[in-house]
Amino acid sequence: MTDDKDVLRDVWFGRIPTCFTLYQDEITEREAEPYYLLLPRVSYLTLVTDKVKKHFQKVMRQEDISEIWFEYEGTPLKWHYPIGLLFDLLASSSALPWNITVHFKSFPEKDLLHCPSKDVIEAHFMSCVKEADALKHKSQVINEMQKKDHKQLWMGLQNDRFDQFWAINRKLMEYPAEENGFRYIPFRIYQTTTERPFIQKLFRPVSTDGQLHTLGDLLKEVCPSAVAPEEMWFTWVMPKSDVLMIYLSYC
Repeated sequence: MTDDKDVLRDVWFGRIPTCFTLYQDEITEREAEPYYLLLPRVSYLTLVTDKVKKHFQKVMRQEDISEIWFEYEGTPLKWHYPIGLLFDLLASSSALPWNITVHFKSFPEKDLLHCPSKDVIEAHFMSCVKEADALKHKSQVINEMQKKDHKQLWMGLQNDRFDQFWAINRKLMEYPAEENGFRYIPFRIYQTTTERPFIQKLFRPVSTDGQLHTLGDLLKEVCPSAVAPEEMWFTWVMPKSDVLMIYLSYC
């Protein structure tokens, strides 16, 4: 992981310039000015938008405020998806800043999960970490960690502290040299052309004859219809749960 530290740092500090605008039907006591923010690609919307919430609540009556939620061009934004994944799925071809609409009422129950507190985000995040380690190490690494290690991992994400986070996360990314890789590679392939939210299957990093698999090998096995260079391109984000997320787009 030492050789990759510069890449990991660049991924961590990736930012998306964003303009938050209050939905036009929200009741305000005075005009609500837009709020601009650089969103970290590898975090979650509800984890980094406290300032946005406070900004718009200043112009609203308390009785008109309920749970905050966000949408982009009519699509509610899932808070449990990493911000970079949301942007790549929905707005990668649009001009910056990314224009997000803020709502405080009419919560879309069928489209979004409720997020009443940061404890919910932490629970989701740790669930993803545990799922990934089950595939990589049979849960041995995460189970051997102490509670304070879990908390440091979470606080590193919450407070945007790269070194604090990776001091613990590096343990989840290591494996014995004789094993030549993880048991399975945790990944999800998100597609914009299907109702299925993502593809997730077991995939080993090494073939039965000892050859290291490539990203192309993974795509050929789990999503063969996508492997046509003239018709397909992909981007990827490595969120804090260490699950490789691949976004496919078809021309």
